[in-house]
Amino acid sequence: MFSSIAPLARLNPFYAPHFQLVQDGVRKRAEPAGAPTTRRSLAAASAAEEYSCEYGSLKFYALCGVGGVLSCGLTHTAVVPLDLVKCRMQVDPQKYKSIFNGFSVTVKEDGVRGLAKGWAPTFIGYSMQGLCKFGFYEVFKILYGNMLGEENAYLWRTSLYLAASASAEFFADIALAPMEAAKVRIQTQPGYANTLRQAVPKMFGEEGIWAFYKGVAPLWMRQIPYTMMKFACFERTVEALYKYVVPKPRSECTKGEQLVVTFIAGYIAGVFCAIVSHPADSVVSVLNKEKGSSASQVLMRLGFKGVWKGLFARIIMIGTLTALQWFIYDSVKVYFRLPRPPPPEMPESLKKKLGLTE
Repeated sequence: MFSSIAPLARLNPFYAPHFQLVQDGVRKRAEPAGAPTTRRSLAAASAAEEYSCEYGSLKFYALCGVGGVLSCGLTHTAVVPLDLVKCRMQVDPQKYKSIFNGFSVTVKEDGVRGLAKGWAPTFIGYSMQGLCKFGFYEVFKILYGNMLGEENAYLWRTSLYLAASASAEFFADIALAPMEAAKVRIQTQPGYANTLRQAVPKMFGEEGIWAFYKGVAPLWMRQIPYTMMKFACFERTVEALYKYVVPKPRSECTKGEQLVVTFIAGYIAGVFCAIVSHPADSVVSVLNKEKGSSASQVLMRLGFKGVWKGLFARIIMIGTLTALQWFIYDSVKVYFRLPRPPPPEMPESLKKKLGLTE
């Protein structure tokens, strides 16, 4: 019984680093000496010859940004109908009582084309957000990792993922805010505007530039916890899958097998992302619909029960979305032959300090 519980306990991303280090060391000591290291070294050497650029170079960051544009822009645009119904459930729960009822009412009033409302600001806004989110994440992960040093970066890698993703999302939301505001107006205020070209001048005429950025603070409330969970949970889930589930080392897996692991880890991360960020998402939807309201006023009015409206729809949307985003992002890396470091391993210097090697 206890032998089955122990591996599950070690999957906790906030597991004490020193204890985990010793446990990892014990596992590694049991492996045949030399064989895995030699295999990994050979794999790394052959992979290095295939890379199109150096890890951490400007070209690497730029192509990671391209991967972010494709992964976020395409996936968010693909789920616009579900997002539209979710937003309408949040701002008018009396009219849109459930997912299926929301789809039915929308099609009845606006036709099937009505489900695509807001696709243009969604595509533009989330493409910009993806550029900053994934591109800056790679920048900050390497920057903070270098500041910590190799040993501390391994010991506190979960904190490193959290800090790098939070820093990246701060800038990503500034890029997203204007288009998100326009999208919510188009989707939740019937008759206000049907297209982005109609919505932007109308919003600017009514409230000035503030109309596009009044939702940036609630966006930070929603997106920063979401992104921290998205990246940290994904990174640690990938690590756990290769360690406990996949029957062979990552270096021996084909590109297709690696992408399957990426998709599974992305979906698991997405479910947690949806739960963590949903209350703030409800506030953003209502805030962008109403004039003159503040985030605190909206939060007080919605109450605890109100902020969880539409959660099931968002879990379906964000779980699928996150899995596809990571799959597309990793596929872009494979296509452009970018360096894709394997899950982190304990540095040799740390093994010697802990007496795990001769």
